[in-house]
Amino acid sequence: MPSLLHFGEEDFLRCRFAVSPLWETQQVVRTLKRPERHGYHPRWLRRARAAAASLDLTPLWLLMPRRGHNPEWLSPPPAGPAATFEEEIAAVRAADPAAARADTARSLAATPGAAGSAHGRAWLADPERMVRELADALEEVWHTLVAPDWPRLLALLEADIAFHSRRLAQVGLGGLLPEIAPGCEWRAGTLTVAFRGEYERHLDGRGLVLMPSVFIWPDVVSTFEPPWQPTLVYPARGIGGLWGERDGRTPDALVRLLGRGRAAVLTALEEPAGTTELARRLELAPSSVSAHLTVLRDAGLLTARRYGHRVLYERTPLGIALMSGE
Repeated sequence: MPSLLHFGEEDFLRCRFAVSPLWETQQVVRTLKRPERHGYHPRWLRRARAAAASLDLTPLWLLMPRRGHNPEWLSPPPAGPAATFEEEIAAVRAADPAAARADTARSLAATPGAAGSAHGRAWLADPERMVRELADALEEVWHTLVAPDWPRLLALLEADIAFHSRRLAQVGLGGLLPEIAPGCEWRAGTLTVAFRGEYERHLDGRGLVLMPSVFIWPDVVSTFEPPWQPTLVYPARGIGGLWGERDGRTPDALVRLLGRGRAAVLTALEEPAGTTELARRLELAPSSVSAHLTVLRDAGLLTARRYGHRVLYERTPLGIALMSGE
């Protein structure tokens, strides 16, 4: 079912990009639970599982139904473009207990038996305790699983924003939004987003927050409800090369499997790139690079997305597995 966001005239003036360490913390917890999200993160997962063994993630998983409402008070859109985790978790701790209880009850109802579980009963009976316990749980996840890698994650997120800001200047908002994630379509002032649920919102002059995320792949989220600012969370560009060693060398085994040219092209795609850029970087003819890219894409090792007149290629999870020998 689609998610529909309707823009008015003032909304075009109030769109902004943002990064949220709190959001990434939430999504790390979700990724550990969902195998379909593991494709881009095998190296991180090996480390994270060992660290996560010391954490009790059950309470947070209880509020992450596959279908249905997720409590928005736990990960509201960031108020500014570069909020720190400390600022965001302080806002969570300051949540109104009554509003948080209602939001949480709606989420618990999406999972059979969750409201009657020990956690569910305790939270609904004492929402102040619930706010405190869940904020503590998120803070522990942040320090254990996210903060050690945050400089690397932040660099990728900021690079995504820089790229899409340039695209915004080149093609305008109506041109950018269909490019920003698969399943996004723009027509007559309405953004349609492919989504597992059905959602519709008129932005009413509040604009839209565009927020890249490392761990949300392959999903796109656009269901924040009032009083939160409308937000579109989408997979960041370049996650295919995020956890690589970045030494620039082409593995010998990959050369034997794919041939030197195709192996070099796959190795060079640490971040999304087009044919001309790769040809220049590898000192190969553009026609040769184009042929290699076509074969790698048809084999499922690359994905291709169009940005205006350019087509950018990026490794798929299968391509990453081949690169890393997973």
